[in-house]
Amino acid sequence: MPNDTVDVLIIGAGAAGAAVAWSLVDTKMRVVCLEQGEWVRQSDYPTNGRDWESRSDFSAVPNLRRRPEDYPVDDSDSPIKPVNFNGVGGSTILYMAHFPRFHPSDFRTRTLDGVGEDWPIRYQDLEPFFAENDRVMGVAGLPGDPGCPPKDGLLPPVALGVLGETVASGFNALGWHWWPSESAIATAPHNGRDKCLNLGPCATGCAQGAKASTDITYWPEAIRRGVELRTRCRVREITLDERGFARGAVYLDADGNEHEQKAHIVILACSGMGTPRLLLNSTSKRFPNGLANSSGLVGKNLMLHCMTLTSGIFDQPLRGWQGPIGCALWSKEFYETDAERGYARGYTFEIVRGMGPVATAQSALARGALPWGEKHHGAFRSMFDRSASIVAVGEDLAEECNRITLDHAHLDSDGMPGVRIEYRLGENSRRMLEHSGARATEVLEAAGAVTVAPTVTSGIASGHIMGTARMGNDPDRSVTNAWGRCHDVKNLFIADSSLFVTSGGVNPTSTLQALALYVSHQIKQRLDRLFD
Repeated sequence: MPNDTVDVLIIGAGAAGAAVAWSLVDTKMRVVCLEQGEWVRQSDYPTNGRDWESRSDFSAVPNLRRRPEDYPVDDSDSPIKPVNFNGVGGSTILYMAHFPRFHPSDFRTRTLDGVGEDWPIRYQDLEPFFAENDRVMGVAGLPGDPGCPPKDGLLPPVALGVLGETVASGFNALGWHWWPSESAIATAPHNGRDKCLNLGPCATGCAQGAKASTDITYWPEAIRRGVELRTRCRVREITLDERGFARGAVYLDADGNEHEQKAHIVILACSGMGTPRLLLNSTSKRFPNGLANSSGLVGKNLMLHCMTLTSGIFDQPLRGWQGPIGCALWSKEFYETDAERGYARGYTFEIVRGMGPVATAQSALARGALPWGEKHHGAFRSMFDRSASIVAVGEDLAEECNRITLDHAHLDSDGMPGVRIEYRLGENSRRMLEHSGARATEVLEAAGAVTVAPTVTSGIASGHIMGTARMGNDPDRSVTNAWGRCHDVKNLFIADSSLFVTSGGVNPTSTLQALALYVSHQIKQRLDRLFD
């Protein structure tokens, strides 16, 4: 029967939930996954039609998208605007597929640099799961990058293109590190997916299927091997039994009918924003302040990455519309701590390709560079296909004051509270932003940019939501143990970026998926003593 007790209940079918389901199917247990969104058909992606830049139904910002499965996000108290996507595949539907791994130092920042906290695990613990995830997702890159640990099995790298080669010349002139970036994009046929056609706008969904979203990588095999995935099932709360174990989840189906799915093991994979939302909404006499929250840290230590955007205009076409938009190349020149820079830790430079015509115009209007009137078209022509941008993704140090709370004033379509983001940039982040903007300007000028726009440091949207239910060995300073099991509830696990102790200076998807596979592996290795 549909709601009989199952062995494993996974909540969330995105980057982490898909990896967990795929991994646990080996156990032959009955695994069910509840997803509040739906399957997305590739034929529905905006780039299959005209005016693709004007469609809001595939916006990464939930407050603009406003699908029935979305929930309100009050980000008025944050200079960084969190983004996500709810559906099978989660945010991998709209991410740019930039796919770096965390560095070994990211797991030991307290020991190495005296800031943040050390993870209870190390890079070496995740290394085999990084490799496994790369095989499933299909990662393109060039082996031998001196700025990263070695890795094998990469597909051919995404071509630099004219834009990438132009910006690379700036790094060369300054003598700074750069390397072709790693992307979860098939540059050759891979696992039944055809190669990238260089359509460009990956951030509105890949109609070609070359971009590795988990609805076309992990999920088909997991379902084929027996995992049950139910869509349009919004989980309202995790329930407890008389022993204090998770009993299951109360959810509403597409018609608004309420069900309880019982399970022996419950795994949350709802993202760094959705997981604390669900835990905080799951109150009881035992946990009046939210489930598994005896530490008081659920929702706290939010990390969003401190990011800058610096754009240069060149006097020749850069063909920036060709190739995946996400990242042509990266630089790790400023990744590790250097005390002379005046801040701890560091950042990655990501060189993104040119924007479409509407985005070019909107960006130029926002910074006052595109006048109305007779000079409008000439100014636009001087920018379109002639701009290159450098994004700096900087490590955000965890602070308890940065947090996610429930927003009872704004409810989703099923009456569940939305979330409120309370976030401020720390002094270390401010210094890093200043440094990265100045260095990006140097690169663009060295590459031959005619003009370089002032660096943008606020209002940038980030899907990098981390740290809101961190892992650790001390129950007073963490929500889960070193393999994702909640300290307070022995059969409740977390397997997404909520677990992150530090944020690193890179996009988190590769690491969160490796972490999800690691948590799944630990569960499988301990099945005979899982609740000890």
